[in-house]
Amino acid sequence: MENAEKKSFWQYYKFPIILLSSIILGSIIGLIMGEKATIFQPLGDIFLNAMFTIVVPLVFITISSSVASMADRKRLGKIIGTMLLVFIITGLIASLIMIVMVNIFPPAKDVNIEIPKAEEIKPLNTGAQIVAALTVTDFTELISRKNMLPLIIFSMFFGLCVSLIGEKGKKVADALNVLSEIFLKMVSIIMYYAPIGLGAYFASLIGNFGPELLGSYARAMAVYYPICIIYFFVAFFFYSYFAGGMPGVKNYFKNIFPVAITSLATQSSIATLPVNLNSAKKMGVPKDIRDIVLPIGATAHMDGTCLSSILKISFMFGVFNMPFKGIGTYVTAVVISVLSGVVMSGVPGGGLIGEMLIVNMYGFPPEAFPIIATIGYLVDPPATMVNVTGDTVASMMVTRVLEGKDWMVKKLTANEDAK
Repeated sequence: MENAEKKSFWQYYKFPIILLSSIILGSIIGLIMGEKATIFQPLGDIFLNAMFTIVVPLVFITISSSVASMADRKRLGKIIGTMLLVFIITGLIASLIMIVMVNIFPPAKDVNIEIPKAEEIKPLNTGAQIVAALTVTDFTELISRKNMLPLIIFSMFFGLCVSLIGEKGKKVADALNVLSEIFLKMVSIIMYYAPIGLGAYFASLIGNFGPELLGSYARAMAVYYPICIIYFFVAFFFYSYFAGGMPGVKNYFKNIFPVAITSLATQSSIATLPVNLNSAKKMGVPKDIRDIVLPIGATAHMDGTCLSSILKISFMFGVFNMPFKGIGTYVTAVVISVLSGVVMSGVPGGGLIGEMLIVNMYGFPPEAFPIIATIGYLVDPPATMVNVTGDTVASMMVTRVLEGKDWMVKKLTANEDAK
């Protein structure tokens, strides 16, 4: 029995352990070699490029196939409505937690940063940004990971039209379902290269940013990194418990580590999306829910970004000797953090729009932008990890609302019966 349990543990956690070991090895190499470790970056870029190459067709096919195969169109509305509610509530919770933490541990205390000169920041054009976030000017622009929200909207519209033409569209819906399985198989094959790619990427990352992590920004990182780890284990414990009780918790943490490790190394919600879709499938999240919630979540659900936005705001207040106090300050900070999460793209460094929003809204001088941008790059790995793994548990919570509290038990029982 004991051997069976050991075998079961190794069977379930073999790949996460290999991934984690490769990242630890990569980190050690990065620390030893310093900036010279950037020679390994091409090996990491190969993995990242493979994921980026597959993600656009994967998003189009998975979303359109789910919507096209959906017999009950009211369910689509329920999925999207519940998803948005979950996104907002979890974002608010993350923001409030960080407000408490930065008041207990001010991230800019005793920090001495020389204010660099910067060019004048252009004012935000909110209307134009909303249009650019939701639409593109040409079909060819849809075939780009930089335009994920327009792609998602187009995919849902295409799938809906396939469904609306009735029996004639059934062949197209069936073909899309087969293509969805093919692309997920491609993801599983690409993941065989992940230990090499992620280890190399992390070596380059630590070698490049190690000195800054130990410098003026060390206190902010010392606040942020542990908070992300605690949030991942504690908040997601409660979210997954709400989603499926203790079976939900066990199922979530059994399958989430490949997603967490991939997102840590790639710093990209979009690059991690193929792995996330695969893990959600293993968790038993229904196809229509995972194929809608996860791609949209990769662009518009960012608990880690909510956490980091509050950290950035608090840090800037400290640098410019302004008190981070008062209900008005907190409400504005929460609104900005949730907005930053929504406007964030799923690519590394995509937080620059959110950071510009912070500088403009609070009237910080243009010289503040390089400081806040540096923090953004340094917090990107754990922020992305919380963002992406938060999407997965959000899909479980949406399932619980739509399918009932016993959905996880029924799914596990069905799997046992199938065996």
